[in-house]
Amino acid sequence: MNKIVIDTSAIIAVIAGESQRERMIHLTENKLLVAPYSLHWEIGNAFSAFFKRKRITLEQTIEAIYLYQQIPIEFIEPNLIETLKIAMKFNIYAYDAYLLTTALTTKLPLLTLDKQLNELAKQLNIETL
Repeated sequence: MNKIVIDTSAIIAVIAGESQRERMIHLTENKLLVAPYSLHWEIGNAFSAFFKRKRITLEQTIEAIYLYQQIPIEFIEPNLIETLKIAMKFNIYAYDAYLLTTALTTKLPLLTLDKQLNELAKQLNIETL
């Protein structure tokens, strides 16, 4: 079974039923998903942003979180020093650098809908989906 590093944007697209949902499901079919532990906090942050924009109810969020918890994901603790080197090099938040570090250290491709993260991954010679 192939493995891929998954970004919050791809998970949110699936569990929140966004327009890229079917594409994300297709790209992750029969793959083992890998992510840094920070994915949990990013998922929570994404839903809190939906609340602020009045895009989702608490009940819908709870249902989405139950879906998220059903997704088999192997969690990795990225190297903090390497993460901060990447964060400084590209002037990005640690949350994005965690994903890049995870992809680099595992030598796995990265699946993201974030255009900037996709471009940074290419600069680091990380395969992207």
